[in-house]
Amino acid sequence: MKMPDFYRYHAIFTYEDDGVHVVFPDLPGCITFGKDEEEAIRMAKEAVSLHIYGMEQDKEPIPEPSSMKKLAEEEALEPNESFYLVEAFMPPFREKQNKRFVKKTLSLPYWLNVEAERQGINFSHTLQNAIKQQLNIAT
Repeated sequence: MKMPDFYRYHAIFTYEDDGVHVVFPDLPGCITFGKDEEEAIRMAKEAVSLHIYGMEQDKEPIPEPSSMKKLAEEEALEPNESFYLVEAFMPPFREKQNKRFVKKTLSLPYWLNVEAERQGINFSHTLQNAIKQQLNIAT
């Protein structure tokens, strides 16, 4: 199933003395913060992208965004709050996440480590090749 390229959700920006707090009524648990409005916007885009990516990976249903009218009726904003529409363009975000490296800790017998280092073995490359071979993934 092809995932959408764009997601658009309304955020509530709360302006406080310490910065701008951001929550997404349609995405419980998706919150962020910025020292100023510019940083809050940047962080909000990243937070939505990461939240949606996690839901996609976990095969959770992605909620439909509420209309501005519905949110305005349900969310009585305080004077220091405002709505902001946050858009996440997912293709480059997904690609970046899929290409990132994950650090793993592993254990080897001492003698094997010494010999591999003596011969200049690249541990990461060797482990990647071994896992690909085990999974029958062509390189």
